[in-house]
Amino acid sequence: MSQSAVGQEKWVPVADYRQLRPGQRIRITQRVRVGLDCWSATVTGTFREAQVLVVGLSTERAPDDVFSAPTLHFVKENGELSSIVVDEFTKIEVLETEA
Repeated sequence: MSQSAVGQEKWVPVADYRQLRPGQRIRITQRVRVGLDCWSATVTGTFREAQVLVVGLSTERAPDDVFSAPTLHFVKENGELSSIVVDEFTKIEVLETEA
């Protein structure tokens, strides 16, 4: 287990978002890409639930060609409800406050 920059928290990386449980404090880091620019964005909050969003693509494809996106729903520290779609670059950490 590694020590976070805060000094009062430990973090545990999550290999699979399905390990998360409602009420856990999490830190999510994702890669954002716009054009040729790329940067990281990080948010901390309380995990609510995970769902798989299943949608059809808006291009001309076979009718049964669906796209599924694992989606995490959480509450930010300011109380705002938020959601993100997990991709191969998403880093999820469970935060544990030291007693």
